[in-house]
Amino acid sequence: MGAEVLSSRAVIGTFYELLEQNAGATWIDLISNLFDSDQAKETYPWIGAVPTLREWIGGRHAKGFVSADLEIENLHYEATIEVLVKELRRDKTGQLRIRLGELADRTNSHWARLLSALVLNGESQICYDGQYFFDTDHEEGNSGPQSNKITTDISELAATLHGTPSRPSPEEFQQAVAKSVTQLTSLKDDQGEPINELAREFLVMVPFGLLSVAQSALTVPRGTNISEIVMPDNVNVRVIGNVRLNAWTDKFVTFRTDGRLKSFIRQQETDVVMKAKAEGSEYEFDNDAHQYGVDTWRNVGFGRWQYAVLNQLV
Repeated sequence: MGAEVLSSRAVIGTFYELLEQNAGATWIDLISNLFDSDQAKETYPWIGAVPTLREWIGGRHAKGFVSADLEIENLHYEATIEVLVKELRRDKTGQLRIRLGELADRTNSHWARLLSALVLNGESQICYDGQYFFDTDHEEGNSGPQSNKITTDISELAATLHGTPSRPSPEEFQQAVAKSVTQLTSLKDDQGEPINELAREFLVMVPFGLLSVAQSALTVPRGTNISEIVMPDNVNVRVIGNVRLNAWTDKFVTFRTDGRLKSFIRQQETDVVMKAKAEGSEYEFDNDAHQYGVDTWRNVGFGRWQYAVLNQLV
């Protein structure tokens, strides 16, 4: 009597188990908000700041949302693998579980891929205020001209050891990070109020070429792939390497991570779902194979540019 073929229910169950076990990138929730969607496109009119407290004179002065042309369209994403029935029948070494695990890894890293593309394209793609996300001339309401795109000339820094823009010394990198944090805390909202006045937690995202020096510039390992240093006034700055930014050699981004809104928006219309053309299907009859596919409707977009600063080392 021949060996029983692994059922599609078992395969799908294994995938969801592995999907749950394998967490996504550690930084995704730190720099983006996740919102559910129930239509093809979503509009976000609430990016502007809420009003500050004022003396009660002449009754209440209600402030509506800033008119923002921020619209995110859900896109359909999929990934599909094919497994021969004989492979299912003969699989005794966990090879299928490995392939399903890799599919789960790919699925979990999808948000990281989408968000990294926003980071890489931030100098050339427009955000809600009509400027590039990383730009030198943001302005809205009473903010005045502002920049979240700065440069640091490392030759001008007070360091005992000097490097190059692509290989700065730890001392230079610390000062460059401090400059980014200072720039973030200088930014104002549309009412001219400091928007990062209460900021105490920041994430420095670097390409892997700068990761070693960034980690050397920091002093407290956290036991994961994130390190941090405690700066004056209880300000925490953490660093993480992002291999998807390896096209960069001499720049990095600093994010504020403790704001209620984040630098980016993740939008999801449907959860990740696995579907199968498996036992008893016409596909199995014609091809003696099964197909397992995952798909989801989602997308990402730019959120608050005031919570991110791009720093170019020169």
